[in-house]
Amino acid sequence: MRVLLSIKPEYAYKIFEGTKKFEFRKIRFKNPNIKTVVVYASSPVQKVIGEFEIEDILSFDPDRIWRITEKYSGISEAFFMNILQIEKLRTQSKLKVQPSIQNLSLSKMILMLIPRNLLSICN
Repeated sequence: MRVLLSIKPEYAYKIFEGTKKFEFRKIRFKNPNIKTVVVYASSPVQKVIGEFEIEDILSFDPDRIWRITEKYSGISEAFFMNILQIEKLRTQSKLKVQPSIQNLSLSKMILMLIPRNLLSICN
């Protein structure tokens, strides 16, 4: 199952460059079957730039999360600590990057995700 996530461009591009292998989120997805994340780079890019698979989701105390992820976090420790104070971060996802979709507008991506039988109803 797929999910569409909006990620700031500076971090989204780091994912596909391989320098950011962890994506930090304050809560887990409600559906445990989500395995693929479609990345929408937010403003000013405003395009779907790729997708990645979730290799694992880790839930630990913040200090342990930082020790595990710091090398490929794509962020500074100061920024990580700031996130903690604002969002009470408890989980992060280990990414397996597969850049197979690139530079699509959000409207084109939505059309790709809608099942074909629903598209025929809409037309």
